[in-house]
Amino acid sequence: MFTFIGKLILLFGLVILAMRCMGKTVLAQLTPPDLAAIVFLVTLSISPIKANGFGQTIAGIITIVIMYLLFSKLSLFRWLNRMFIGQPSILIKHGKISKKDLRKTRFSLVELLSTIRAAGYPNIRDIDYVILEPNGELSILPNQSVVNLTPRHLNIETDYQGLPIAMVVEGKIQHKNLKLIQKDEKWLQDELTNKGFRQINNIFYAAVTDRDHSLIVDTGIDYQKA
Repeated sequence: MFTFIGKLILLFGLVILAMRCMGKTVLAQLTPPDLAAIVFLVTLSISPIKANGFGQTIAGIITIVIMYLLFSKLSLFRWLNRMFIGQPSILIKHGKISKKDLRKTRFSLVELLSTIRAAGYPNIRDIDYVILEPNGELSILPNQSVVNLTPRHLNIETDYQGLPIAMVVEGKIQHKNLKLIQKDEKWLQDELTNKGFRQINNIFYAAVTDRDHSLIVDTGIDYQKA
């Protein structure tokens, strides 16, 4: 039993180390080589482990959960977080590509350009920063000159439109949501009747806004709004 648990702990740690060595991009990009590497890595890591009986299976599950929780706790410490999780890497700064960081993170220029184009920025000069996060995702921060204008930029005050809260979903009343707005089923029935909807079973979706309780009804065929 102890040998079995020891193998689990060792291989679990080796897999984490191997994934860290493969770089951050393997976590998010999943190109064919990335996927093949992960499949082979997982297959080879579990092949030496064979649980003999129900007891070892339970012990193995408990061991993996404990190891996962332990790594999660250890990653709260800064220096261990850098070891297990990694740090963000700046791939583009003020419109200029960092060749050094691209090579360090093994992130190809083709993938970088493709990702920022998909985000709506074909010209790298329009980008202040592109940051490769520890989870493999890219954070793209555009230059202020290309950011879409919002009412805030123009110092225009806007009214809060309210959050639509579902009242009826596929003909069924959402009683918990009714309680959120401190209303009951009779109130909902009256509101629907006033709008010409007498049969709740015929309503595909209905919602009210939390601001003024205005009603939105969709039968799945046409659309009406109070």
